[in-house]
Amino acid sequence: MAATVNGPLAGVRVVELAGIGPGPFAAMLLADLGADVVRVDRPGGSGLAINPAYDLTNRNKRSVLVDLKAEDGPARVLDLVERADILIEGYRPGVAERLGVGPDVCLARNPKLVYGRMTGWGQEGPLAQSAGHDIAYIALSGTLGMFGRPDEPPMVPANIVGDYAGGSLYLVVGVLAALRHAAAPDGAGQVVDAAIVDGAAHLATMIHGMVAAGGWQDRRGANLLDGGCPFYGNYETSDGQYMAVGALEQQFYTEFVRLLGIEDQAPARKDVARWDELRAAIAARFKERTREEWTAVFEGSDACVAPVLSLREAPTHPHLVARSTFVEHGGLTQPAPAPRFSATPGSVRRPPAQPGADAAEVSRDWDVPSVGNPAESESAAQARRQS
Repeated sequence: MAATVNGPLAGVRVVELAGIGPGPFAAMLLADLGADVVRVDRPGGSGLAINPAYDLTNRNKRSVLVDLKAEDGPARVLDLVERADILIEGYRPGVAERLGVGPDVCLARNPKLVYGRMTGWGQEGPLAQSAGHDIAYIALSGTLGMFGRPDEPPMVPANIVGDYAGGSLYLVVGVLAALRHAAAPDGAGQVVDAAIVDGAAHLATMIHGMVAAGGWQDRRGANLLDGGCPFYGNYETSDGQYMAVGALEQQFYTEFVRLLGIEDQAPARKDVARWDELRAAIAARFKERTREEWTAVFEGSDACVAPVLSLREAPTHPHLVARSTFVEHGGLTQPAPAPRFSATPGSVRRPPAQPGADAAEVSRDWDVPSVGNPAESESAAQARRQS
């Protein structure tokens, strides 16, 4: 029951119009923090090619089925909107309006509603109606070009920098800020336009300042934090694994070269002309031992060196175990909710929502009878598809 939920957002109601990528992740984050998130799934699924039972971005949510192309579809969503604080949608600009659940009609139904829009290119601009994915958004924003070696194509950072950092997290910040405004006595709801291209560009604010000041070269693999610096990078070990080195400050660098065993042969840290020589010395030394052996050497030191762990290895690291950074729920090991709150902690309360499985429960808790019979909705949808 929603009333028993902990977390700083307990009592906040969110309607999520089903999609893939950054929208669901943003809604998951709100749910992790205690919000009552109802995902409006479409009959036939959202298109993500995994079993819904493993889609962890749908944890802590409940699901109802609504066919927005059905005659009564928009009205059923608007019944939920009337009782919601936040709505999240990730359609191309104009699609929600054509489906009858755009911001104008939703805000007319609920003037305090925060209407969160998640797109790659934004709601307007020459590319607003163009298709795209994470890699294109971060490419255009200038961030993709920073990743990788200078003599190789830019390195693709999965979809973390664009979809989730530049998209989901900015959407969450935006809707929570707008929610605070709406809660004021004279406040009102509004539309939050969260574009991945905007967020990805914003993430590089510090770098833009460094470029302007002459402290960053506008090419990858040539700077302090992009692999150009020999004491800030990854080095292969004898067993084909890697160690991550981040010994930027002098005191950490001194400890690093001492423990690595190259203290006598390492050139001065600030002698940029000899950085290639230093990199070669560091690389050769790391190749002499395994990742496990080097981990033991640097453990507990201030050398700022750590083993590069895989996704399956990370949950077993002693520090992450001690902090319960990963939790197990329903037989699935997964990252725990973040950040942490001393008085209102979040938690993983429910497994990934199964499409339509919670319709009766949501209908009761939100007092919205129109979403209470998913089987009837699915049958109607199938009849339309066959006609």
